[in-house]
Amino acid sequence: MTREFTCIICPNGCEITAETEGEEGKQRLTSCRGALCPRGNAYVEQELRDPRRNLATSVLVKGGALPLASVRLTSPIPKDRLPDAMKEIKACVLTAPVQAGDIVIHRLLGYHTDVIVTKSVSEAEE
Repeated sequence: MTREFTCIICPNGCEITAETEGEEGKQRLTSCRGALCPRGNAYVEQELRDPRRNLATSVLVKGGALPLASVRLTSPIPKDRLPDAMKEIKACVLTAPVQAGDIVIHRLLGYHTDVIVTKSVSEAEE
């Protein structure tokens, strides 16, 4: 079976054509064309075996100089769990001040990934 992928590992965004064998969910890569670096082939292998994504969003900050703080995951999670992750993250409300690097959620959804603040938010001036 022929499948098309756009690699998201680096800014090149290579358009990769992959040939696979086997049934859906248990496919094996037989050939790969279009990757400008070896990471493209590794990306396709990962996508076939266990597609994962990272996530960046924001959470509310009470009493902050800004209303939101940007957050991200420390490592990717399974792609099909992104809606569950967003639901859990959106339930969070922080209280200013918050510092970049603060952990908002430890072990999100039981995975070895944390949700961390990426932009500090100071307390609002009165």
